[in-house]
Amino acid sequence: MDTVETWKVAVVAVIGALTGLWGWIGWLVIGWVICMVVDYITGSAAAAKEGEWSSAKAREGIWHKAGMIVVVLVAAGADLLISCLLANIPAVQLPFAYSGLVCPIVLVWYVVTELGSITENAVAMGAPVPGWMTRLLKVSKDAINQAGEKITGTTKEKNDV
Repeated sequence: MDTVETWKVAVVAVIGALTGLWGWIGWLVIGWVICMVVDYITGSAAAAKEGEWSSAKAREGIWHKAGMIVVVLVAAGADLLISCLLANIPAVQLPFAYSGLVCPIVLVWYVVTELGSITENAVAMGAPVPGWMTRLLKVSKDAINQAGEKITGTTKEKNDV
């Protein structure tokens, strides 16, 4: 086996092991983290291009990302709590099978939000972006919001962006 083939086998083995360990939600988390990093980098680049980069704004971006991490942890905690409740208290039932709902929806919402922000940063950097792409991201985010609202029977909160 040559070196390239050995590397390919090793990468596939690692990906397979991680998928077995994490499942699809782990890859969703990794995708979200990558999107956060790319958003931070492109946001910094766009600000630098405009001559508006400052360490205070950069710190604000980091605090924003830290807040998002807290929300995802709360969503994961809510899923764990709901799963434990359903498994241990027979009187509590949902009209559907529950294998985790809050965290995946929150993660997908954040990924779509980050992709929208990355697109905005690309525009600020001078890249042409097709209008349909920004509309598709907005429609996707709205669909995720509507799904969450349908599940909970609520309407859009003021702090939803």
